[in-house]
Amino acid sequence: MQHSDTRPLDQRERLKAIIGGSTGNLVEWFDWYVYSAFTLYFAPHFFPSEDRTAQLLSAAAIFAVGFLMRPIGAWVMGIYADSRGRKAGLTLSVTLMCAGSLIIACTPGYETIGVFAPILLVVARLMQGLSVGGEYGASATYLTEMAGKDRRGFFSSFQYVTLISGQLLAICVLLILQATMTEAALDAWGWRIPFAIGAVLAVVVFYIRRGLAETQSFANAQELKASGGAPKSGFFELIRHHPRETAVVMLLTAGGTLAFYAYSIYMQKFLVNTSGFSREVASQINAATLFVFMLLQPLAGGLSDRIGRKPLMVGFGVAGLLFTYPIFTALETATDPIYAGALVMAALVIVTGYTSINAVVKAELFPAHIRALGVALPYALANTLFGGTAEFVALKFKDSGWERGFYWYVTAMIGVSLIVYLKMRDTRTHSRIAED
Repeated sequence: MQHSDTRPLDQRERLKAIIGGSTGNLVEWFDWYVYSAFTLYFAPHFFPSEDRTAQLLSAAAIFAVGFLMRPIGAWVMGIYADSRGRKAGLTLSVTLMCAGSLIIACTPGYETIGVFAPILLVVARLMQGLSVGGEYGASATYLTEMAGKDRRGFFSSFQYVTLISGQLLAICVLLILQATMTEAALDAWGWRIPFAIGAVLAVVVFYIRRGLAETQSFANAQELKASGGAPKSGFFELIRHHPRETAVVMLLTAGGTLAFYAYSIYMQKFLVNTSGFSREVASQINAATLFVFMLLQPLAGGLSDRIGRKPLMVGFGVAGLLFTYPIFTALETATDPIYAGALVMAALVIVTGYTSINAVVKAELFPAHIRALGVALPYALANTLFGGTAEFVALKFKDSGWERGFYWYVTAMIGVSLIVYLKMRDTRTHSRIAED
């Protein structure tokens, strides 16, 4: 296998590679979030029911299936990125996402093709779930390896910048279409537009990613494998030789991902169902705080390059342990949007200690030959178990009449992660990434 494109890169080439990797991540998450943003419009076309709630539940079930595919995507795509290259993993990931979006944009409704309509929707979301599951490991590994030793925290933080950007972009497209189209047109065919946009953007990213340079870490790992110095990437190899690192990734992710979903995705519902804000005001608070949260990521990532990763993670753990319960209880009775926004922003500032550097910390724990899988699989498992279930658990607590049980649950899981942060070494000074 030739690695002519793995010569040492200058700063301009590094920046080009990082922008290419980050742009693709944005498009991936835009395509992922468009599904939930436009569910109200496309659900009636795929599910034959006079009951709107039944239609939404069917669409939500398919969304959940896509979420459950993420660990499988992390496993399969992680091995692929370790064996074929980070660039190859990124290219395959965006190809799957493009195909999924294109299927949804072009599939006729139930009235035209019957049961094949929801079947094709399931196929599309399975492909997108595989894509998103693989994207995290490939992009986290690529951005970290490309960044250079002194700026890894800063540049790897753009993974969450683009994740949040994709979510905000999906919301913006919805608002623009609502403002420029009649409701009847949006219901009839306008909902297909964002999926078509996502497919076109994915094609653009495909060509950008094909032109990216491969990382020196991958080239060195391949040479080591060729000489018999390193085994192939695989699940049993990961568990057998890196059980501690795998467990560390799962446990450091558990509290962080749960807090992120609680403070961002679930928060919009909380502000309506518990605080009593209107859906419009809750959406405005959510969008404004997410925007500021997005801007904080590179600042915190850059700080980790100076003081280390561990202080930021410990800071998140301690502050999350102390303030999660008070923030949620204060939000219960908040009536002023500015006050509520400040409380939500405080929670997001706290979780920035995790989100801004979680990618680089995980990448720095593993050797290059198994890094993409080591980053992706335990993260995806923890994300599915704790992040993906956050809303469901929160609503179950509320339905049982003990809503504050969820606050304690989030606090406890942050506490579990804090123990890991305190015990682990600072990956900035003990990194397994040998190359600059």
